[in-house]
Amino acid sequence: MASPAAPVQPPPPRPVRFGILGCADIARKVSRALLMLPPGAATVAAVGSRSEDKARRFVAETGLPAARPHGSYESLLGDPDVEAVYLPLPTSLHVPWATAAAARGKHLLLEKPTALCAAELDAILAACDAAGVQFMDTTMWIHNPRTAKMREILADKDAFGDVRVINSMCSFRASEDFLQNDIRVKPDLDALGVLGDVGWYCIRSILWAVDYELPETVIAHRHPVKNQAGVLLACGATLYWEDGKTATFNCSFLLNLAFDVTIYGTNGTLHVTDLVIPHEEKSGEFSVASKSNFVKPTIGWDPLPSKHVVTTDLPQEALMVQEFSRLVQNIRDAGGRPEEKWPTITRKTQVVLDAVNASIDKGSVPIEVAS
Repeated sequence: MASPAAPVQPPPPRPVRFGILGCADIARKVSRALLMLPPGAATVAAVGSRSEDKARRFVAETGLPAARPHGSYESLLGDPDVEAVYLPLPTSLHVPWATAAAARGKHLLLEKPTALCAAELDAILAACDAAGVQFMDTTMWIHNPRTAKMREILADKDAFGDVRVINSMCSFRASEDFLQNDIRVKPDLDALGVLGDVGWYCIRSILWAVDYELPETVIAHRHPVKNQAGVLLACGATLYWEDGKTATFNCSFLLNLAFDVTIYGTNGTLHVTDLVIPHEEKSGEFSVASKSNFVKPTIGWDPLPSKHVVTTDLPQEALMVQEFSRLVQNIRDAGGRPEEKWPTITRKTQVVLDAVNASIDKGSVPIEVAS
């Protein structure tokens, strides 16, 4: 009697072939992340720069021997081996090159801030939608498993209650060279300055905490710090919701390193001190206090806050690229549609950022947030 035929194994997934459009420092971090992924997820097919020599150096220094160097951005976008583009160019260059990438059918992983304003972002998203390509911004901490665990805590109505107040602080003490020469302080390259850089994380963390419900109004804090060119070096704002929720953030290039977020609920408090870049690459902590009360006669707390540690096999930037690659494979190999979640939360972040920027420009007047 013949033995039953062995089941047919599906072919291994084909890795998504990335092109890196620009050799910025942050591209080295993403290149490293791509190299950490398991087989079948993603590979770097090409690197593009304004000079082929620079692209060749980047390939050699980042350990990407299979990547083809291109001496122009146009050349990389014309490379038929490139399926997806990671774009870390200065924000002022995002619209022309992001829309060009989408028009060539390239899926788009776009560095934050994604645009100088929502109108520019809308042009990018419209190009991606027309081409049927996946869009995602590079807010890496969203992909950390710690973030999912914190979401579970916030969703527990008994232990945490309703979110009512959020404080977010993102800063680092920039060097004098940074303050004079970095693209993030140049009005023709990244005119949003600190608001677009670490302020983006503040706004995203606030929106994440309220499940991306847009605020009704924002009011920028008075006396933001600007350089001589008028680019923001430190600023902040308060956000207001119709139901009484409030959130406050501060961002700065002039203060000690901090990525601190505290979320206050009716029954609980969640605090994380290293949201954007964890203290350790493969683990992250946060603390939770729930139904706190005093030990009589007001000599302590009961119960004490609990510490939570979440570990991960891959750092958050690798998990980001892995998820993006999975979405691209679903479109390419299974006829799926682009996941709308990612452009939606990017646009909400941009809309709030625009409102804060407008309030700063108008002397800290209240600005209604567009829906």
